[in-house]
Amino acid sequence: MSQRVIGGEVASPNSWPWQVSLQFVSDGSYYLTCGGTLIRANWVLTAAHCVDTSRTWRVLLGEHDLFSNSGREQELDVSQVFIHSNWNSDSLDSGYDIALLKLSSSATLNSYVQLGSLPPSGQILPNNNLCYITGWGLTSSNISAQLKQAYLPLVDYKTCSSSGWWGSTVKNTMVCGGGGAESGCNGDSGGPLNCLYNGKYYVHGIASFVSSWGCNYPQKPTVFTRVSAYIDWINSVSSNRKTQSCIGCMNAKFYFHPAGAYAKNLPRSPLTNDPRSNQSLPVECFWSI
Repeated sequence: MSQRVIGGEVASPNSWPWQVSLQFVSDGSYYLTCGGTLIRANWVLTAAHCVDTSRTWRVLLGEHDLFSNSGREQELDVSQVFIHSNWNSDSLDSGYDIALLKLSSSATLNSYVQLGSLPPSGQILPNNNLCYITGWGLTSSNISAQLKQAYLPLVDYKTCSSSGWWGSTVKNTMVCGGGGAESGCNGDSGGPLNCLYNGKYYVHGIASFVSSWGCNYPQKPTVFTRVSAYIDWINSVSSNRKTQSCIGCMNAKFYFHPAGAYAKNLPRSPLTNDPRSNQSLPVECFWSI
């Protein structure tokens, strides 16, 4: 097994201590489907396309090697799933690919488990700003056992939305990273885009989709939900947890949903670690990761 993100490398253990492994239960076993970010002791930020309200979920914190227990890990159940009310799984390019998971208990913060820092509301970082994607996504045909990182310089909105790149598919509530040899891939979905600003890393993106032509196709950088566009929503949901209603979503008809009951009838997403759909891709499109 190649131990690397596309164009990346294995991260130092617990060097991204807010990284979350999001897993669902099936027939008594847990399966990695996406990543996430611990933003409060009992709240995890991830992508809407990663979750629905019908499954049983858990998160692993302090994780590095999926197949080896270091004693630093914390396993916490998800008690509620909050998906943005404007999310439409039939129209991924409309945006709003964001969800919050309320944990059944609070994480214990230590050297291995820490909170990710969110950017100020509305902040836009410059072109080529230093960022890293992290996750256990596919390297070739298998997920990586160890957490990987890849350098993804930001691509500004003007470039990413231009003809020959993503065009109108990319909205100003999204942020692009990479577009060359580095990229996110299967299993990285929902995980953070960690961007350096004033000497500190902030979670500026939530991994959302890439081109179906490949995880690192030229001029098709990985697309992320721009976190700074949703700070008010994040604060509203996580601070009003007693009154906030739990919003679910239906299964995707045109885009692969990792927890969809109809996934076997859909083309397989190249970036979601789920083997239930394996139809070939007839045309270029884009897929949630």
